[in-house]
Order: sequence, then structure tokens, then C-alpha cells
Amino acid sequence: MAYFKLILLAGAGGFIGSALRYSVTLIMNGRFTYGFPFATLTVNVLGSFIIGVLIGISINKGAGHDFFLTNPWKVFLATGICGGFTTFSAFSVETFRLFDHGESTLALIYIATSVILGLVGVFAGVLVTR
Repeated sequence: MAYFKLILLAGAGGFIGSALRYSVTLIMNGRFTYGFPFATLTVNVLGSFIIGVLIGISINKGAGHDFFLTNPWKVFLATGICGGFTTFSAFSVETFRLFDHGESTLALIYIATSVILGLVGVFAGVLVTR
């Protein structure tokens, strides 16, 4: 029964994160009409930063990785909201679309920028908790 509660919390957080991601996409797509997927890059980097903050808090409390699987707040925030907010599938589709439209250089820039800024986001999130 305890795991069912955690699954519901992850699902509720996922709903919130997905709704937030869609909102960011609507807002940013109305402002940026370039061929670069700024909305997905933004949510993925911001989500990486937030998960970094959560990891940093867990490290400071001496909690292990299981803390993210069993603590209701971490399941709701990290697995649910951050998991619903960030999107690897949209990143993959947008990268494919760039390659498919002959924008190979832009696709490679998007890949590098996403990975590098995602990692920077996690590290920055951990650092702000120290």
C-alpha cells in the first residue's frame, strides 16, 4: 500500500510537471519563431537545476539514492514534477526534425548545448545547496 501512495504522488507530480512544460512551450513558441527548440532546452536545463537542488539537499541530509525512491516529497518533486517537466523524447524528436530538415549544424549545437547545460544545471543546483 505504501508504494501505491508513492505511485500516486509521482503521477500527481507528473501531471503538474507536464502541464508546466506545456505552458512554457506555449509561451516560448509565441516569442521565439526561430528553428531552434528553445522551449525544450529551457525546461530540460531548468529541470536539471531543480533536480540538482534536490540532490544537494539529500546529500546534505546524508540520505542515499533510495531517498528519492521512498521519500514522498522527493518522489512527488523529483520523479513527478521534474520527470513530467523535463522531456528527453521531445529533445529526441526535435533533434531528428533538425537533421531531417537539413539543419545538421543546428542539430549538433542543440545536442551539445542540451547535454552541457543540463549537466551544468545539475552541478549548479547541487552547489547552491552547499
